[in-house]
Amino acid sequence: MPAKIRLTRHGRKKSPYYHIVISDSRAPRDGRYIERIGMYNPGTNPATIELDFDRALEWLQKGAQPTDTCGAILSYKGVLIKNHLLNGVKKGAFSEEEAEVRFNTWLKDKENVIQTKRSKVVKVLEEEEKKRFEAEKKIKEARSVELAERNAELAKEEKTEAAEETPEEVPEEKKDQEVSENETPEKPKEEKKEEGKKE
Repeated sequence: MPAKIRLTRHGRKKSPYYHIVISDSRAPRDGRYIERIGMYNPGTNPATIELDFDRALEWLQKGAQPTDTCGAILSYKGVLIKNHLLNGVKKGAFSEEEAEVRFNTWLKDKENVIQTKRSKVVKVLEEEEKKRFEAEKKIKEARSVELAERNAELAKEEKTEAAEETPEEVPEEKKDQEVSENETPEKPKEEKKEEGKKE
């Protein structure tokens, strides 16, 4: 049975990452393998792929068959196109220098595509953060307005309560004057009464 290039699962529940391995096709998925040539983490955006390019190419030329997912990963990294170009050189379709030039042009185009995708992802994240910040700002402003209104209402209530509790106080000077005015006319009357009694 031929060797296979496939993934073995690692990581905790609901957050997996995978090792890219060369194994016997009869071996279980997470069982024994011949060689580990890379790592694939789909949890990041874009997905993280670490691959030993030369070893993957060597195993492909030896006849190892990639699974569908590994085939997509190898295609993304350019291993399949390099293998295709080397097969063309073996058949005499073009020279090795031309194959290298073709591969480098493909690699540059691929890097540009990856870079544009990364910049888009970063832009989207920045926009989301901006929106979140604006939403939080609006909530904060609404809360501050609500607090100011509540404080104003409390201040009004305190003023009305204070006004109801304290009656109108007459100044002390006026009180003294009223008392003195009341006392002076009464004294002569009392004196007259006393004089009348003595007589």
